Amino acid sequence: MKNLALFIFLCLAFTTSKAQEKKVLNILAIGAHPDDCDSKFGGTAALFAKMGHNVKFLALTNGDAGHQSMGGGPLAKRRRLEAKDAAKALGIAEYEVLDNHDGELFPTLTLRLDVIRRIRNWNADIVLGLRPNDYHPDHRNAGSVVQDAAYMNIVPNVAPDTPPLKKNPVFLYMNDNFKKPYPFQKDIAVIIDDVIDTKVKGLAAHESQMFEWGPWTNGTDPSTIPSGETERLAWLKAKWMNRKPDASTLEAVKKWYPTVDVSNVKQVEFFEICEYGKQPTDQEIKQMFPMLGSK
Repeated sequence: MKNLALFIFLCLAFTTSKAQEKKVLNILAIGAHPDDCDSKFGGTAALFAKMGHNVKFLALTNGDAGHQSMGGGPLAKRRRLEAKDAAKALGIAEYEVLDNHDGELFPTLTLRLDVIRRIRNWNADIVLGLRPNDYHPDHRNAGSVVQDAAYMNIVPNVAPDTPPLKKNPVFLYMNDNFKKPYPFQKDIAVIIDDVIDTKVKGLAAHESQMFEWGPWTNGTDPSTIPSGETERLAWLKAKWMNRKPDASTLEAVKKWYPTVDVSNVKQVEFFEICEYGKQPTDQEIKQMFPMLGSK
């Protein structure tokens, strides 16, 4: 009887221990270009990675048009290398760049199936995408593709060469400032103050965009952009630190950080729950975003 009791105790202890183990989450963020996910999700991605979760960024185009003085194959190659360096800086598992031309992205069936396969192969718990209302046609079409995959990815007869997931992931939109047909909804707020330097290093890895193409498009005098690595990081960080949330925005933070003095918060990333995927409860969101509640 003693041996039986000991056996039962050990079985229960093992079961409890396994149940208490933290689930490793698989997160897939999908943008139109290399650097889209970094700017909207880079801080939260770094937090997930630090916690041991699997994060992948997927760019649906190779970015071969996004520069004022170079383009085509050489630019695509450069941006792939930049994405690889950004992944290292953020600590994420993978940064995949598809070989579709920048500025020519369409929500085709072929692309939808490509995205469905990648969601399945990553066994995604969370999929992030862009909203299909945006200034850039590639962004709009990338958002539509992710929306179209949100239900179809669980249909076995769609892309049958890749087994469907047993459950539909939570689909989220990454933040934007567009107002039509409706403004972005700040359903989930993640404070990223502790990893802002990591996010800035990830952005800085996209040198062609942060220090060349982006400044050129907004008329920045190139002579004002530093050349040294330390100075460039400081310059880029200053640009991002100027995006401090206003009082109304911080109201959305209080829900998820009830014990934090939000008046001291400087950097937040927001996410909207897409109604096409799994609809999580607040408790499920806290489990899927284990960084919530503490800085």
